[in-house]
Formats: sequence, C-alpha cells, structure tokens
Amino acid sequence: MLPAGTQVDVTPAVEILDSARSVTILCHVQPDADTLGSGLALAQVLDRRGVPVVVSFAEPAELPVSMRSLPGTGFLVSADRVPAEVDVLVAVDCGSAGRLGALRDRLAGARISLVLDHHRSNTRFGAVNVVDETADSTAGLMARVLDAWGEPLDRDVAHCLYAGLVTDTGSFKWARPGSHALAERLLATGIDGAAITRTLMDTHPFAWLPMLSRVLGSARLDRDAAGRAGLVHVFVRQEDLARVRSEEVESVIDLIRTTAEAQVAAVFKESRQQAGQWTVSLRSHDNADGTLGVDVARVAMALGGGGHRYAAGYSTAGTPEQLIAALTAELARS
Repeated sequence: MLPAGTQVDVTPAVEILDSARSVTILCHVQPDADTLGSGLALAQVLDRRGVPVVVSFAEPAELPVSMRSLPGTGFLVSADRVPAEVDVLVAVDCGSAGRLGALRDRLAGARISLVLDHHRSNTRFGAVNVVDETADSTAGLMARVLDAWGEPLDRDVAHCLYAGLVTDTGSFKWARPGSHALAERLLATGIDGAAITRTLMDTHPFAWLPMLSRVLGSARLDRDAAGRAGLVHVFVRQEDLARVRSEEVESVIDLIRTTAEAQVAAVFKESRQQAGQWTVSLRSHDNADGTLGVDVARVAMALGGGGHRYAAGYSTAGTPEQLIAALTAELARS
C-alpha cells in the first residue's frame, strides 16, 4: 500500500504512449463509465496525435445506453474486430486479465502492454503497470497521465473523464482530496456536469421500478454476519432481467447499501445466459466512530475477485444457499 499522500509515478505510461505506433484500449467486461470514459478520453488524445487507435470491451455486445452520449464512441469496435497484434495495448480500470473477458488473449499480441488502474487488488498483469490505489477513479489517474504528457483536457476529453469521476465517487459522496479540484477543472471546459450525471445515474426506464419491487422484496438482513457488523443481501435472478439493462441491475447495490443495520451489502446477479452463474457486488463503509470497516476487497479476493476496500466484487456459481454460505463464512474471517 502506498504511504498516505503518495501518488504513483505516471512517467512510464507517458513514455509508452508517446512512442506508440498503434494502440488498442481495452475496457473491462460489463463496462462502467470509469473504464469507458477513461478509455475514450485516451483514444481521443491519441487520435489527435495521429496514432491509430481502437477501443473495445468483451461483453455485453452493445454499449450500455446510458453511455452512448460519451464523446469518442466512434473509436469503439466489437470484440471480434480488435486486432490480434498491436504496438501498445492499454487496459484501463481492469484489476486483472480476467476482467478483459474473451479479449484477454490480445495481451499476447501486443509489443508492450500497459495497465492503468486504481484497484488495490490489481494483479499487475501488464508489462508496465501504473496502478494508483489512492485515486478515486481511473479517470482521475488518466487526467494525471494526460497532464504529464502535456496534453490539454478539451471539452470532449473532459466530458469522458467527468463521467468516470462522478460515477466512481458516487456523485462525490465518497470523494477524497483532489477529486473536487479535478471536477472544477473539467467543468471549466464548458461541459454540463448535471446533465452528464443525470444521464449516467438518474435516468431509468419504467421497467426499472417493477424490477426493483421484486428484487428489494427479496432483501434479507443478517445482523450477526461479519462479526456482528451485519450483512444485507438481495438476489437479481434471470426472470428479473428480462426488460432491464445492465445499468438498472448495477443500480441495486446503491440502494441496499443504505441499510443502517448492516455494514456490508451484497447483490447477487444471475447471468442472463447461464442459470446458476452469478456476479456479486459488495459494498462496505467506515464504522460510525471513524475506524475502518469491513475490507470487502479482501473478501472478494478470497472468493476469486477483487476491488477496493469498500467496493469490490467477484464471480461465482451455485445455488443461492451455497452463495450465502460461502460469503458469510468469508466475512466471518474478516
């Protein structure tokens, strides 16, 4: 872990990007605005420097609706169109090669691979890894890379970076020092921060409401879990997914994490394609007295995933009973 107040040196990233002859930028599966915003911001800068660049992610097949207004989406290509060989491959906001999904095989075809990320659990799977666990978002790290490179943050680049910043800080609810200053810089370019936030975080189709009714009705509270810190959890099953987008499913965790009686929140999301396969989102927070709360990154890593101390996740398989038993057993070790 980095000492307090320390930032990683971004010079290695600048040197690689400055000499790149062609670039593939890969975002993680089930992309959020931080991975896509960071990737598209970098793509726009590379393009204006005359460097051939594409951006992609392995799944889902289509760009989430809430992110289609991000500038630079013209650089996105489907996974099957990502070149097998490239001069530089950049993975943004990916804690491990597994988060690249089916595109992880593109790492082998790159002359050099660069990882830009802020997850404490990052496995350093690139040839060069610039991982700043003190950063609130990969977008914030990307802004530092572009500053060190001498590249201006114009309005379109700022839009993409703001998207990553506002979502990964929960509209700045858990922002650390530096994020508000960056937001001010980005807003000064003329972007509409309120509209960006509304599109990404506060706009849902009507089908979201009945889905929430069903899913929240399944919520269960275990006051004794995690050494009596408490666990609240819900299941989002295949039948709940029929008429909603991935954005609606991902929003559930931000609702159940508000439960006062539980420090840990978990959402188990069943795969649309394969019954019994799940992705799990975990959230935690500091104790009321300011001491550190449950480290869900450690829990997620033990179960095959990773993330941040208070926001992490993993993939798993089994029945709901098996999933709860595995999670509570690991929480007991926290």
